[in-house]
Amino acid sequence: MKVLFTTVAVALPVATALAAQAIPDDLRETALATFKALPSTAPTVANNPITPDKIALGKAMFFDPRVSASGVFSCNSCHNLATGGDDNRETSIGHGWQKGPRNAPTVLNAVFNIAQFWDGRAEDLKAQAKGPVQASGEMANTPAQLIATLKSMPQYVEWFNAAFPGEADHVTFENFAKAIEAFEATLITPAPFDDFLNGDDAALTSEQKQGLTLFMDKGCASCHAGINVGGDGYYPFGLVEKPSAEVLPEKDKGRFAVTNTADDSYVFRVAPLRNVALTAPYFHSGKVWDLKQAVTIMGRSQLGVELTEEEVDRLVAFLNSLTGKAPDVAYPILPTETATTPRPVSQILGK
Repeated sequence: MKVLFTTVAVALPVATALAAQAIPDDLRETALATFKALPSTAPTVANNPITPDKIALGKAMFFDPRVSASGVFSCNSCHNLATGGDDNRETSIGHGWQKGPRNAPTVLNAVFNIAQFWDGRAEDLKAQAKGPVQASGEMANTPAQLIATLKSMPQYVEWFNAAFPGEADHVTFENFAKAIEAFEATLITPAPFDDFLNGDDAALTSEQKQGLTLFMDKGCASCHAGINVGGDGYYPFGLVEKPSAEVLPEKDKGRFAVTNTADDSYVFRVAPLRNVALTAPYFHSGKVWDLKQAVTIMGRSQLGVELTEEEVDRLVAFLNSLTGKAPDVAYPILPTETATTPRPVSQILGK
């Protein structure tokens, strides 16, 4: 036993030295060629100037379940800001307790994605905000019913007037979507990785730096790049080796449903990896709950490599450095209903 302890004592400094040598001196410069730090303030969005009044209005409606036909589901139901911006379910539950077809992506930092939804069918957050309201399996509402609901409450009318001054009709479905987008654009989460990119060597641990090195050397950054460490391109899932039918359901062909192009079969928007440690389960199917398992599947399916346990641990350590500081969001006090406010219904409106 004494010999064993002596051997370990001698071996540890050697292992530590080898690990230290695995971190390139130019790691930050190499990373900056692939990634970009989050901005310190909310970004601008196309055709929608962001103002405090618009943000406040969007925030109220984000949390208001009355935007759904049943009065049960709000945006926050599936994109819970307290749990990483998603609902931590395989797939979301919607109107009439229907189970949705795909895992809910996080809303945090979603403003930086090339498009919204797993198949990219919404070009921006405005377009995305309109989708769930009208989806029969989600909020099951109609634009007309939504606007009638909002106009029935004087406080909402006042807030719309302040957020969209100078317009003939302030309370519209388009302005609803613009206000939601304005609020969601503020949901950015600066992380230790951003501090490292901005020059702070101590922001990442040695293991996280080794993980970042592996992330680039192994080819993970070929798809998961940019400001959101993903979210800015489309790639086939199962590029080298298709995962199991449970992880990659055969009936969900991804972007093919949007483009009707054979080459887009099983193609999905690359998942952004910021806050990924908070957003289990993983993949569009939501079938994998363990981040280490998800990393192993990606190595095998996308890169054609069998990652060692040590490599997986280091990659996960790096991914943990993407967990950012969530914005402080106080739960809003919502406008009071009136006698003309449409009552909750159980049927799917517009059918």
